[in-house]
Amino acid sequence: EGRFREDLYYRLNVFPITIPPLRERGGDIVALADHFVARFSADMGIAVHRISTPALNMLTCYHWPGNVRELENVVERAVILAEDGVIEKPHLPPSLQTPVVTEISAAGTLEARLAAAEYELIVEALKVHQGNMTAAATQLGLTRRILGLRMERYRLSYKSYR
Repeated sequence: EGRFREDLYYRLNVFPITIPPLRERGGDIVALADHFVARFSADMGIAVHRISTPALNMLTCYHWPGNVRELENVVERAVILAEDGVIEKPHLPPSLQTPVVTEISAAGTLEARLAAAEYELIVEALKVHQGNMTAAATQLGLTRRILGLRMERYRLSYKSYR
C-alpha cells in the first residue's frame, strides 16, 4: 500500500540483531514449550500442568528445522493428546523419536540404565511437588533421608524445583 516509511527501515537497520536457530538455544526450548503448554491448555480448556522429564529430553535433543513454529505445533498436538495433566513421550510425534535419543537410552549397562531411570523418577517427583522433599519421598516410597542421599548422588537440589 506504500504506507511504510522508507526512512524507518534505515533507522531500524542501525543495529542488526541475529537470533541463532532454536536447536542452538536449549534453554529457550524448555521455556517456550512451557509457555505453549500454558497457552494451549488455557485456550482449549484442557488441564495440562507440565511436561515430563523424558519428554523434555526429547524436545531438547531434536534439531528443530522448523524452529519455533514447529515447536509450537508439536506442543499443541501434545496438549491435545495429554492425559492426567502431563505431557509424556508418547504424546510427542514420531519425528522427535530420533535415533540418537533411542541409542542413548538403549546403551549402557543395567546399572547405568537403572541409575538413569532413578534420576528421572526423582526429578519427576520433585517437579510434581515443587521441591518438597517430604512429599517427593512419600511418592517414591522412600524416607526423606534416603531421598536426600540419592539427590546428593545425582547432584540435585530441591531448590531448583521450587
